[in-house]
Amino acid sequence: MVLQSALAILLLSSCRLVTARVVSRAEQLSREEYDFIVIGGGTAGAVMASRLSEDPDVTVLVIEAGQSNTAGPDVDLIQIPYRATVVSSEFDWNYTTVPQAALDNRTLPYPRGFVLGGSSSVNYMFYTRGSSDEFDYIANFTGDSGWSWENMFPYMLKAETLLLNTPDAANLVNASLHGTSGPVFTSLPSNASNIDSRVILTTEESPEFPFNQDMNSGNPLGIGWLQSTIGFGERSSSATGYLTETTVSRRNLDVLIGSRVTKLLKTDTRSETPVILGLEVAESAHARPITLRATREVILAAGSIGTPQLLMLSGIGAEEELCALDIPLILDVSDIGKNLQDHPWVPLQWTVNDTSLDELQRQPSMLEAAFAQYNTSKTGVIANNPGGNHVAWLRLPDNSTILQEFGDPTTGPLSPHYEFAIVDSFLSFSAALPETGHFMSMGAVLVSPTSRGSVALASASAFDAPLIDPGFLKTESDLLILTEAVKAAHRFTSSPAWSDYIIDSFGDSANTTSDAAIADYIRNVAETFRHPLGTARMTGLNDTGGVVSSDLLVKGVHGLRIVDASIFPKIFGSHMQAPLYAVAERAVDLVKAAHGLA
Repeated sequence: MVLQSALAILLLSSCRLVTARVVSRAEQLSREEYDFIVIGGGTAGAVMASRLSEDPDVTVLVIEAGQSNTAGPDVDLIQIPYRATVVSSEFDWNYTTVPQAALDNRTLPYPRGFVLGGSSSVNYMFYTRGSSDEFDYIANFTGDSGWSWENMFPYMLKAETLLLNTPDAANLVNASLHGTSGPVFTSLPSNASNIDSRVILTTEESPEFPFNQDMNSGNPLGIGWLQSTIGFGERSSSATGYLTETTVSRRNLDVLIGSRVTKLLKTDTRSETPVILGLEVAESAHARPITLRATREVILAAGSIGTPQLLMLSGIGAEEELCALDIPLILDVSDIGKNLQDHPWVPLQWTVNDTSLDELQRQPSMLEAAFAQYNTSKTGVIANNPGGNHVAWLRLPDNSTILQEFGDPTTGPLSPHYEFAIVDSFLSFSAALPETGHFMSMGAVLVSPTSRGSVALASASAFDAPLIDPGFLKTESDLLILTEAVKAAHRFTSSPAWSDYIIDSFGDSANTTSDAAIADYIRNVAETFRHPLGTARMTGLNDTGGVVSSDLLVKGVHGLRIVDASIFPKIFGSHMQAPLYAVAERAVDLVKAAHGLA
C-alpha cells in the first residue's frame, strides 16, 4: 500500500520493547544446551519462548534470523501504525515468488517479517480470529476436539487485552468476547474518517452488506469496525507483548538475533526413529556454524516459508527433491513444502468530491501537524490503522452458480468467500498516489482459495531464498469468486449512501465493467495479501499424510515440534495473526503437558 510521502519523520517511540539480554552472536550465549530451543522469534515463536520461560527451572533459547524490533534507522516503520504501509527491506526477508502463470506470468514481492515479532511486527495489524467453522474444521479433520472453537476460545482471550480506547469504543465491539489481561493489545479505530458514516449507512440500506458489531464472535460475516493490534498509539506485536524487557531479563531465557539456523541435527543415531534435538546456527553463509542442543524439544517456528525450507535443508522432505541437491535423507515426507495457501487481492479506487487521507502525503504541513499531535499524545491519524476503519467478510449467495458447479470452498456457512478492506485514501501495494484528486478505495480479497502452491529449495544453502510458488488463481473457481468480489464492491459503492460522494471509478479498475474485463484486471494487478500457510500441515495421528499430528509434533521423528502458520491444514477467512496467537498459546500447554511442567 503506497500511502507515505518521502518526508523524513525522525521519531522513535519508547514502549514496552526488547532491550535486554538479547545477543547477536552465538558465542555470547550463556550455554550450549537448553531445555527448549525455539527457532524463529516471530508471531508464534515469541509466545513459546515467553510462556515456557515463565518456569524459572526451564531454560529456553529463541533464535531469530532478523534483528531486534527496536534497532535500526527505520524502526519507526514497525512501531508507528501509520508507517506500516512502508515495507522496509531492513525488516523483510525480501522474497519474490516464481512467475505466476495465472497472473500473466508475473513475479510478485512476498513480504515476510525479518525481525523479532516476525510478521506481527510488519503486518497491517488486523485482528480477526476467523469463524467458528474454521476451528471446528481442524478439530474434525484431525480428530482432536482441542482445536474446536469452543476449546480454543480461552486461548484467544489469554493472548489479548482489549483497550476501549475512545468514548464510543464500548459501542463498537462486544467486550465480553475479548481478553482483559493478555500480552497483545487490541483496539478500535481511534480516528474518524470521512467515509465512516457512509459505510454504516450502506449496511442499513443494503441487505447484501449487513452490519456486524463484533466480527470476532465466531461469526465474522458482514461489515463492522476493524479491531487492530494497536495499543496506546503503537503497534502491539508478539515482540512487544511477549518479549518485554522484563521477560528477556529472565536468567533462564536467551534471545539470539541476526543468526540463521542452517540445519537440524540427529542426536541419537542408535534409535530407529530419528531424534532431532540438535541444530547448527551461523551468522552468514561464510561463518563457522555453531552447534546447539535441546534436552527436551526443538520448537520450529520459522513460518510458512522458513519452516519447510529448514526441514528440507536438514534432510526431512521428499526424497527425490532432496537427492537432487545431494542432501542426505533423514525422513521421506512428501508433504513438506506442499499445500501452500494464500489470499490474493486486487485494489479498486474511486475519485471522490471531498478531502481524503491522501492529503497527508501531498501537504507536508498536514503531516507535520499530525505527527506533532502523535508525539504529544499518541493519538490522531498517525495512531490509527492505515488499513481503514472497517472490514467486511462476505459470502456468495447460496444459489450462486459458482457454488453449484464447484461446491463450497469454505469450511461452513459462517466462513466468508471474500473480504473487503475499505479505505479513505488511495490503496495500492504497487502504484503511487496520483498527483491530483481525492480517493477512496476498497481491497477485494479472495479468502477461500482452492489453489495450492509450494515452497521448494533453490539450493542446499540456508542463505539462499527458497522457490516460493503461491499458485495464485490456478483453479477456475478462484478467479470466478474474486471476480464476484469485485462486482460486489461496485454494488457496495453504488448504494445511495455514496451518490453525493463518489465521482467515478479510477484508473484501470474503472474498466472492470464485465466479467471478462474484471478477469483481465485481476490477472494484471493481483498480489499477495501476505497470509501464507499450510506448508507443514496438521493431520490426524494415524493419517498417512501431513507433517505434524494434532499435538504439533513432527511425524516420524522425536524431539521436534512445529508451532507456526505452516501447520494449518486449510486457510482461514481471516488475517492470520489472531488465530496463530491462539494456536501458540495452546501449543504451550501441549508442550508443558508432554514434559510434566506446571
